Amino acid sequence: MKKLSLLGLTVLLGACQSMQPAPKASLEGEVFYLQRSALPPTATLSVSLQDVSLADTPAIVLDEQKGQVKGQVPLPFHLSYDPAQVKPGHRYSVSARIEVDGKLMFITTENHAVRLDGKDPQPLKVRVDAVR
Repeated sequence: MKKLSLLGLTVLLGACQSMQPAPKASLEGEVFYLQRSALPPTATLSVSLQDVSLADTPAIVLDEQKGQVKGQVPLPFHLSYDPAQVKPGHRYSVSARIEVDGKLMFITTENHAVRLDGKDPQPLKVRVDAVR
């Protein structure tokens, strides 16, 4: 009976260990633009980490941060991802956009590639350009 209880406890503890969340990795950075203009208080920032490996298909979003802009540029961001989702040979990128009252004002126009191997420079500097 004692052995059966010990065996049951061991199985239970093993199940608890396997249910722990996967360790997360993160990217820290800031979004900026070169124009000399202030953002209105209604501005919102969206920053996303994407798998951009497949051409002619929408990018797969690994994480996204959205919210009201607090202050002026540079605007900080924090993105988390599961390293187990990072696939060898795939390409990853960070993109950003700033909207005011639902209207796009700034967006990334260059590829901001990241390797997600723990060696990406942080904080990342992501430039957005004005939409004409």
